[in-house]
Amino acid sequence: MKQTSLVIMAAGIGSRFGKGIKQLEPVGPNGEIIMDYSIYDALQAGFNKIVFIIRKDLEADFKAMIGNRIEERAEVAYAFQELDSLPDGLTCPPDRTKPWGTGQAVLAARDLLDEPFVVINADDHYGKEAFVKVHEYLVSERAPSGCLDICMAGFVLGNTLSEYGTVTRGICSVDGAGNLLGVDETRNIKKTPKGASALLPDGSERELDPKALVSMNMWGLTPAFMDVLEKGFRRFLAQCGPDDLKKEYLLPDIVDGLVRSGQARVSVLKTEDTWFGVTYQEDKYIVREAFRGLIRKGAYPERL
Repeated sequence: MKQTSLVIMAAGIGSRFGKGIKQLEPVGPNGEIIMDYSIYDALQAGFNKIVFIIRKDLEADFKAMIGNRIEERAEVAYAFQELDSLPDGLTCPPDRTKPWGTGQAVLAARDLLDEPFVVINADDHYGKEAFVKVHEYLVSERAPSGCLDICMAGFVLGNTLSEYGTVTRGICSVDGAGNLLGVDETRNIKKTPKGASALLPDGSERELDPKALVSMNMWGLTPAFMDVLEKGFRRFLAQCGPDDLKKEYLLPDIVDGLVRSGQARVSVLKTEDTWFGVTYQEDKYIVREAFRGLIRKGAYPERL
């Protein structure tokens, strides 16, 4: 069996969630966390190695909550995303207090990945269909295209919104063959009676198509992506000024640039599954009820 990895980004600070570490918030009937369900779905889809990207200060709690259990079911490795996890020769500005974003997170796992892999957020539930489609894509044989071959799960915008606040989504432009043309990272999106809208800096609102496909940071990648990722990170850091203390190196922006420059071809794999996750404290109640509903329908066993 071809090895494929599930890479889980779990180093985020979770400032909007408030107290506690949202990645470790129990949501299942027996104390399961969202990652338990994502790992269950990934293993069923055919992924056979798990790489957790965490902060070093979370390591003990993380292993006690989930890592030690998962080691009984699959190969497990850990990468650490820290402020000073930078390419050789570069240093972190002294006033920087938060990590550099999802691009830096994936780059932290570079030495652990010699196989195709899917990247997800720790606090997002993606559904079974997305894992199956991404895995099938990663293990399938394709003719060389002369550029990076990437895939992403494309979620319906209306299936990804929170009832309790605004969210950021990468809204995708897709051609007739299902290839990504670009990603518009859109902030301050809220659910409305008509579907969705984005709050603009001038206080006005822009209506959005609730059926538009969005990126939820579920990317199917290969080790070749890491070389491009590191080169791009060096350019990103060189362009950061002394006041850019919160600027982030983000996967949707990175992939968008690669597509627009012709360096990557990205297949958008549409999924109708409803995404849900814990962004705000109030979200955890909806998430708990959603998992109860999935268990009643037989999607998951009562105890994973």
